[in-house]
Amino acid sequence: MDAEPAPEVHMSRHRLMLIGLLGAGLLAAGALTGCASGASSPADGSSTPDAGTSAPAADVAAAWVDAGRAIAVVTYGSSSCAPVVEGTPVVTDGVLTVTLTQAQREACTRDMAPRATLVPLPAGVDVTQPLAVAVSGAVDGETRLDALASAPAVPAEFAASAGWVDRSMVAIVTYGSSSCVPKVEAVSSQGEDVAVQFATPPADQICTMDFAPRVTLADIGREAGQGEVSLVLSGGGVQVADPVPVLGTR
Repeated sequence: MDAEPAPEVHMSRHRLMLIGLLGAGLLAAGALTGCASGASSPADGSSTPDAGTSAPAADVAAAWVDAGRAIAVVTYGSSSCAPVVEGTPVVTDGVLTVTLTQAQREACTRDMAPRATLVPLPAGVDVTQPLAVAVSGAVDGETRLDALASAPAVPAEFAASAGWVDRSMVAIVTYGSSSCVPKVEAVSSQGEDVAVQFATPPADQICTMDFAPRVTLADIGREAGQGEVSLVLSGGGVQVADPVPVLGTR
């Protein structure tokens, strides 16, 4: 029997190239040192779990990002070696199936921290309906995304986006070198918004010369208050002029 064609991904040719660059950047970054990670980890790398330790099934979460055209899948392991998507994610009967594989890095920090993998969604996913997510490969687990109240407006290309992972954590998508993900330095209230300040990278930090989406995780629970929240992003070479609404519920 002939294989069924892979579902069309609802993203522009430029965005698909960027997602591919993200994976390539992560692979190339194995030869680099001093690259930033997408989630907080001890500065001295003193945590004891092995970098390759898989997360329990219950420790998989996800967030809507990029106006619902993608999700950030959150797993636990080495903060410097987030897994990457293998193959093409498929939606069947309201379940998104994602296969993750370990990034080919020569060295990973020996910590156990949340880290996020950007997963583009196939065409036709209705964000106003719940979406179950089944993850296998480098990490096995399941999670569920609640439906959005309405489909967000499609943002400009390369626009930052954000979504709720749980009641406190958000996933933030920005664009730049895939091997040097911005790290959160400070979070504070700014009127009805939440200000997220990214750290200035070290002067000797080496980054791949690509331009791709990166996912940073931030804990904003204490500053977010109730109701809808937008983020004011600054620092770390991130240039975002307008507040970024956080998609989803907590």
